[in-house]
Amino acid sequence: MTPDPSDQVTLAHSGLGNAADLPIPLEAVVIGSVVALAASFLVLAVAWRKPRYDGPGPGTTRMRPWAPGAVRRIGAVVDHPVVRVLARLLGAAFFAYMMFALVVGPDYATNPGLGMFYVLLWVGIVPASLFLGRFYRAVSPVRTINAGLSRLAGTDPEHGLRELPSWVGYWPAAIGLYAFVWLELVSTNGVETSAVRLWLAAYFALMLVGGAVFGNVFYERCDPFEAYSTLVAHVSVWGRDADGTLVARSPLANLATLRPAAGLVALVAVLFGSTAYDSFRESLPFVRFVNTSTLDSDLILNVALIGVIAIVGVLLTLASAAVPAREGIPRRALPSLMAHSIAPIIVGYVGAHYLTYLLEFGQQVVIYMSDPLAQGSNWLGTANLQPSYFLSDNIGLLAFVQVSGVVVGHVVAAVAAHDRSLSVLPRQHQLVGQLPMLGVMIAFTGGGLYLLFAS
Repeated sequence: MTPDPSDQVTLAHSGLGNAADLPIPLEAVVIGSVVALAASFLVLAVAWRKPRYDGPGPGTTRMRPWAPGAVRRIGAVVDHPVVRVLARLLGAAFFAYMMFALVVGPDYATNPGLGMFYVLLWVGIVPASLFLGRFYRAVSPVRTINAGLSRLAGTDPEHGLRELPSWVGYWPAAIGLYAFVWLELVSTNGVETSAVRLWLAAYFALMLVGGAVFGNVFYERCDPFEAYSTLVAHVSVWGRDADGTLVARSPLANLATLRPAAGLVALVAVLFGSTAYDSFRESLPFVRFVNTSTLDSDLILNVALIGVIAIVGVLLTLASAAVPAREGIPRRALPSLMAHSIAPIIVGYVGAHYLTYLLEFGQQVVIYMSDPLAQGSNWLGTANLQPSYFLSDNIGLLAFVQVSGVVVGHVVAAVAAHDRSLSVLPRQHQLVGQLPMLGVMIAFTGGGLYLLFAS
C-alpha cells in the first residue's frame, strides 16, 4: 500500500478531549476533581502524621519491597547479560530503522521515521517506563555506542575523563527536552524529515561526546530521553535498591528515592508545561487569538510555550519554598526536594492527553513502517493491517479514562508531597506549610482538566 504524497496525514494529536465528550458538564468534572484532591489532603492530615519514607535515594524507604523472592528471580532474568544485550540490540535496531526511513525515505508526512520519533519514541516512553521501569536506559543507543567505543579503546564506559560537576544536574536534559517540544509543537519545520534528522544528529553528537568525557553518569542526568524515562519509572512498581538489585514496591516508595538535583524543577516544568501548552494551543480561545492577532504567529507560539513552562516552574518553586525548612535544610533546596511529587501529575496528564495519539495513530505508524520508501513494500508484514479506533468510537469511555488519569495522578502527587513535607518542614509548619503546594496542585488539576477538554 503506497501512501499518496498528497495525503494530508499529519502528526496532529487525534482524539483529544472535548467538553461535549463528557457525560456531565465540564464545570462539574473540574469541581468534583478539585474536591477529591482537597478531601484527600484532609484525610492525609488526620491519618498520615509521620513520614513513611526516608528518601531521597535508592534503598532509603521504610516500605519493604513486595515479594522479594519472586522479584529476585525476575531480576536474575532481566539483568542477565544476554537479556541486556538483546535490549541494546532492540534499541539500536529501532533507531537504525528510524534513521533509515528519515534519510532514505520520502519527505512525506507518512514517512514512518516521523511517527517513530514523535509517537513510538516520545509518547511511548511513558507507558514503557511506567510498566517496565527504566526502559530507555536499557535500550539507549548512545549508551550502546559509547560502550562499543570504550571497549575498542580499552576504557570503562562508566567512568569518563572527568567527573560531572554537581551543578550541571538535570539542566542539559531539561534543555534537550525543551528543544524536542519546541521542534514538535512550535517549529514550522517539525514534520520535515530534514529537521528531525538535524535534531537527531545533534542529539547523538552531544550525547556521545558527553559520555566520552563524563562516562555513563552523563546519560543519567543529561540525556533528555533517559532523564524523562527515569522520572516516569519512579512512578512504577519497579525500582532498584542501593546495590542496584531489582525490587518491586509501592510507587510512592519509588518516588521517595528520586534524588533532588540542580535542574530537576526545570525538568518537570518542561514536561508538564509543554503538555499543558499542547492542550492550550488547541483551545478555541487561543486559536482565535492567534488567527486574529496582528502579531507574528511564530512569536506568539514561542512566547506561549516559554510562558506556560515558566508558570509551572515558578508556581512550583514559590509553593515549595513558601515556608522555612527544617534546620539544616536550606530553603532554596525545597523546590528540588518537592519536585518529585510532580512526576505522577506528568504521568497522569501526559497519559490522558496523548492516549489516542499513541494507541490509534501509533497503529498507523506501524503500518507505514512496512513501506519506509513509499514503494508499496510490506517489509514487516504490517502494510495491510487496519487500525482500530475503539477509544475514539467510545468517546464517553475515553473521557472517563482521561479524567481518571488526571485525577489519580494528582491524588498520588498530593500523597507524595504530604509525606515529603513531613520530613522537611518544621513541626509547626507541617500542615499549614503544605497549603501553598495544595493550592498549586488544585490549580494544576482544574487548569489541566479545562485545557484537556477545551478544544
